[in-house]
Amino acid sequence: MPHSTSSAPAQPDVLRLGLGLAAVGRPAYITPGRSADLGRGRAPEDLERHTHGLLDAAVHAGIRYVDVARSYGRAEEFVSTWLAARDLCDVEVGSKWGYRYVGGWRLDADVHEVKDHSVAAFHEQWPQTDRLLGAHLGRYLVHSATLDTGALTDPALHRELARVRDRGIRVGISTSGPQQADAVRAALDVVVGGAPLFTAFQVTWNPLEPSVGPLAAEAADRGAQVVVKEAVANGRLAPGTADDAPGVRHVVGLAQEAGVPVDQLCVAVALAQPWVWRVLSGAATVEHLASHVAGARLDLRQDVVAEALAATEVPAAYWAARSARAWT
Repeated sequence: MPHSTSSAPAQPDVLRLGLGLAAVGRPAYITPGRSADLGRGRAPEDLERHTHGLLDAAVHAGIRYVDVARSYGRAEEFVSTWLAARDLCDVEVGSKWGYRYVGGWRLDADVHEVKDHSVAAFHEQWPQTDRLLGAHLGRYLVHSATLDTGALTDPALHRELARVRDRGIRVGISTSGPQQADAVRAALDVVVGGAPLFTAFQVTWNPLEPSVGPLAAEAADRGAQVVVKEAVANGRLAPGTADDAPGVRHVVGLAQEAGVPVDQLCVAVALAQPWVWRVLSGAATVEHLASHVAGARLDLRQDVVAEALAATEVPAAYWAARSARAWT
């Protein structure tokens, strides 16, 4: 029997979407179909114009949160020029530091970004973000903090981040890899000046890789705000996916039973988690974005949500497959 859903408008859920610009701030990324989505016009001015169109569509839909990073090519600059041309005092931007974009605006670069969580890297990148985003910056995250980079155990770095926190900006971490939960747990225990330092988390969570969920829920219970990224698994759970893994087939089949596109199902499943503050759309086109907005308006039955999570992959295998994806 098909799983019932409701497509009645739910504006508060649309407002719980954010727009992430990893796929459009630089010419290459690991999502599929980029030739169709972006064409061959990937010069900075082309992608800036494309990004502005996405941002306009997001605001029109009711979205007021935008996610960028220093390593997303020129995403911070694109948001800055967009904000400067519009009177939008209610748009909040979150950014991340700790990676540098080194791809030289080439699709065939051997390396597109490098990681550095040192105090020196923070001193280099924080002023750049602050200058571009100013009063719109609501959160500043250590990009892909893991236990081995030192970002979660470096008192000197924590003191510098506390200066940002004390300006009223939420400081936090984004997570990646099979030990996401360990990173969240360690970050929750960092206290500077008698107050928690890390109160914003951006985690990878989707039906194939929900392992961080319990720690994300704990973070929310302790007053942190949690953003979900990669809700459609970098395109593995997007319409027309060519991925034939068992978990992907399961989620696609569930979406077909429910009568909705698989990306909409995944967005709705993520928003159904009570600990979620925002779910990021990583849309590369306004059509992708419109589909994710429609997903935010779905009212899934709880049994459908639970069944979607029967597609879980072993985290180590999930992340190994992600690391092997080509930049195109």
